[in-house]
Amino acid sequence: MCGRFALTAKTNEIEKLLPDTKVTIDLKPRFNIAPTQQIAAVLNTKPNEISLVRWGLIPSWAKDSSIGYKMINARAVGIDEKPSFKYPLKKKRCLILADAFYEWKPLPVEKRKQPYLIKMKTGEPFVFAGLWDTWNDPDNGIINSATIITTEPNELMSEIHSRMPVILPEENFVYWLAVDSATDKLLSLLKPFNSDKMEAFPISTKINNPAYDFEDCQERE
Repeated sequence: MCGRFALTAKTNEIEKLLPDTKVTIDLKPRFNIAPTQQIAAVLNTKPNEISLVRWGLIPSWAKDSSIGYKMINARAVGIDEKPSFKYPLKKKRCLILADAFYEWKPLPVEKRKQPYLIKMKTGEPFVFAGLWDTWNDPDNGIINSATIITTEPNELMSEIHSRMPVILPEENFVYWLAVDSATDKLLSLLKPFNSDKMEAFPISTKINNPAYDFEDCQERE
């Protein structure tokens, strides 16, 4: 799964990754993004700008927003058949911006979990494949929310966890956002990213606290 991630990239780095997208909002560095918080995404209905959406998908048909807590991730297997995800897969896809994510490796002997930071070796930002939807909150109006798609781990991640987020290579951005993309081709994109381009290292357990949003939560152990 993917339960925490970071986005600390500067505007020029994001514009390099997404040259056709306008960065019109203030993206302050965030080292510990947690579920239910606002995340930066490019929606397929607004492919040339960055939007802020709530992390944790709330389907349009949901009775209340609490379902979003259970939908921060969407497993790639069977995603085109599950009620919460099959419509967004066809009509509401997005790119979710990040430059690192975190995972916890079980240490049975020590009876604890060791947090790891995973990022590109270059340190550059990247995008997760995401789905989004719109829910009408009776009290607060329209809420746009999103989920990160996960798949089986690559060689690097298999040493840490049984799943990893789907990271899309740049050549697939346009197809993922295109309104007329075929479902079978979309499903073929939901695969592990090249582990040779990634690195992982253990970090401080300060990351366990979602309120802790300082750079030194990324300190190597």
